Amino acid sequence: MTDESTDFTTASPAGRHRQDTEPLPSPVVATLTDGDWHRMHPASPLLKGGIALIAILGVVIANLRERLIDIFLAGEANHNGDPVDYIFSHGYIGYVLGGLALFLIILILGFYISWRMHSFRITEEVVEVRSGILFRTNRKARLDRIQGINIVRPFFARLFGAAKLEVNQAGQDANVQLSYLASSAADELRREILRLASGTRTAAQPRSVDLEQGLIDRRVRELLAPELDPDAASPQSVVKIHLGRLVGSIVLSGSTIFLLLAIAASLVGIVGFQEWSVLFGAVPAILGFASYYLNRLTRSLRYSIAGTPDGVRVGFGLLSTSNETLPPGRIHSIQITQPLLWRAADWWEIKVNRASHSSTQGAAGAANTTILPVGDLDDVMRVLALLLPQMSAAEELTGLREALVAKGGDEFTNSPRRAFWLRWFSWRRNGFLTTTQAIVIRKGAIFRELVIVPAPRVQSVSLSQGPLYRACRLASVHVHTVAGPITARIGALDADAAMSFFRTVADVTVQSSISDTSHRWRSSEAQA
Repeated sequence: MTDESTDFTTASPAGRHRQDTEPLPSPVVATLTDGDWHRMHPASPLLKGGIALIAILGVVIANLRERLIDIFLAGEANHNGDPVDYIFSHGYIGYVLGGLALFLIILILGFYISWRMHSFRITEEVVEVRSGILFRTNRKARLDRIQGINIVRPFFARLFGAAKLEVNQAGQDANVQLSYLASSAADELRREILRLASGTRTAAQPRSVDLEQGLIDRRVRELLAPELDPDAASPQSVVKIHLGRLVGSIVLSGSTIFLLLAIAASLVGIVGFQEWSVLFGAVPAILGFASYYLNRLTRSLRYSIAGTPDGVRVGFGLLSTSNETLPPGRIHSIQITQPLLWRAADWWEIKVNRASHSSTQGAAGAANTTILPVGDLDDVMRVLALLLPQMSAAEELTGLREALVAKGGDEFTNSPRRAFWLRWFSWRRNGFLTTTQAIVIRKGAIFRELVIVPAPRVQSVSLSQGPLYRACRLASVHVHTVAGPITARIGALDADAAMSFFRTVADVTVQSSISDTSHRWRSSEAQA
């Protein structure tokens, strides 16, 4: 075993060794998980609906700026038709102020009733939330069906010491949100929910909490705290995205190519055809791209990923932060890709298919399926060691490093030479590999791609052969997983090799599903 593979193997159990030393829940969290109903953070109505009210107030003030200037500077102006001037001139100011006061009272009362009617409870079986004043809503998330737990801390909510906890479930619009909770208790509450979901039923003794810390000190500590909770995750992220690499990956993206083509077309229209009207469309487009790049940059400046006793913890964000824990067995397929422009720098991207769809964007402002927005080959192997601990323990990850950059001629079963005219550049790389833990599919020579499907997560497998493939004695195989950005399909295979692949995948899937205990990860460890 090489030194590099040894490093990859030690990356995964980093969180597991913390299981015996992880901190016990505080009295606050112990109370929130006692099975009784509890209310959200007192600032929840303001964070969910009050910000829109502030925005409306800002629009009203902006429209009345001339009147405000006159009031404060005692200037003279003509306000013919001005509703404010009409109110002053007809003596309606008292009625208007009274109406505004009544509106604010009703609004505050509505916020208070909404907060009183919005409650949640956490039992040993479900996380349940009920809300609504006139129309009541009740949502439940079964603990044994949790696909991940995401904690989002928007910048405005962080000022109030609040955070949103989202319990991800399989299916569309199946997630349960706790909006909002005390930020100081969010991480511990997630840990307790995952402990219950893992199969552990041993009650933990609550730990003491320092209540003498001042309000300002707590807010400063929450704003400056690392994205990964040091009490639950490894203190160091296994991947660090440096600013230069992050900027370079954004610049070398497909969006930049489109932007450069748009600028070139605009210059041709202005210089060549004297069409200055092109600026009316070009300038807003450039500003939009600038905002897009800034958003991607700020959302990835604090990217972190590490192992925990309850899965992989991924965090990101500078002002508004988000971190999510993916329990074992919740990743259905993994895709590692390398665009052509990233080839010289040896950068890669990792995405996953999951049974749930979080309402929060992932790292770099991309979909929440993006686990690693950019990293070199060493970073890729460290992340794979976290996502696929079974393959890491079985020393099966070592060959994947060479498989990512190999041009063929390795242990993969690749397309035959007669598939050249269907896969001009990639027929040597176009192939598959089956192990006891996963199915691996490799495609692409210009746009490199490697897809890994854990064997227990395979839902079905199909083999197809159209008239063209039949004439060339070729076939296509599709390994089905949950819906997502990754499609585990490979074509232009030798017909006999494809049939053997089809049968092998079916056998490996059945055997691995029988022995899979990832849905109760801690209970299985206790039995072992």
